Amino acid sequence: MAEDVAHSRPMPHIMLLEMSDLRASLAAGWRDLRAAPMFGLFFAAVYVLGGWLIAWAMTAKGQIWWTIIAGAGFPILGPFIACGFYEVSRRLEQGIALEWPGILGAVVSQKDRQIPTMAAIIVVFFLFWNFLAHMIFALFLGSATLTNITTSPEVFLSPEGLMMLAFGTAVGAVFAGVLFALTVVSLPLLLDRDVDFITAMIASWSLVMANPGVMLVWAGLIAASLFIGMLPGFLGLFIVLPLFGHASWHLYRRALE
Repeated sequence: MAEDVAHSRPMPHIMLLEMSDLRASLAAGWRDLRAAPMFGLFFAAVYVLGGWLIAWAMTAKGQIWWTIIAGAGFPILGPFIACGFYEVSRRLEQGIALEWPGILGAVVSQKDRQIPTMAAIIVVFFLFWNFLAHMIFALFLGSATLTNITTSPEVFLSPEGLMMLAFGTAVGAVFAGVLFALTVVSLPLLLDRDVDFITAMIASWSLVMANPGVMLVWAGLIAASLFIGMLPGFLGLFIVLPLFGHASWHLYRRALE
């Protein structure tokens, strides 16, 4: 079970987590998914449709720059869609009726609170990583700029291509880790309590720093599950996203007093 770690107010109290907290959160997330499957499928559909759009841009159009336009919608819509999962779990937890107007209204109302700021921060991360990815590509494969990598993917199997993939993956992992640490509980915290986004991000970062091993496992579970969920035409995301969306709410409940 979680143990208390003292922090000064108004910062929420950070808890020490154990692996059992992850298992309990996943079990609670599965219960929420089974209790309200239509809501989970609805919010997950946004991501699945976005995945199909990106795949269409990559294959049908053969133009990678389309993926930037399609992918930009995820950082903007992602926090609001996540709030949909959190709101369903919050209502189930408190015994509040699950009604479409109320849940959708709670999500839309976040536009007047701190969620848009968090979305803007995620967009900045996305744009900067996109810029850095182009720089890494130019650094390692600058001499291959005339090669259409869409029709000639073998360029990535060259020594320079493999080095680029390794270095880019390492840099991307750092970006993903920082973003994960800043948002893992800040988004449900902003939905649940009247706090500013800076306090929420500090609380989220502090939680990860206080529980590095447990949160690393949690991040790994999310990443692996998303990867597996995307393999069969993104259809697995209809299960993975609601499961971890609801589970994230319950982990937040255990992580912050």
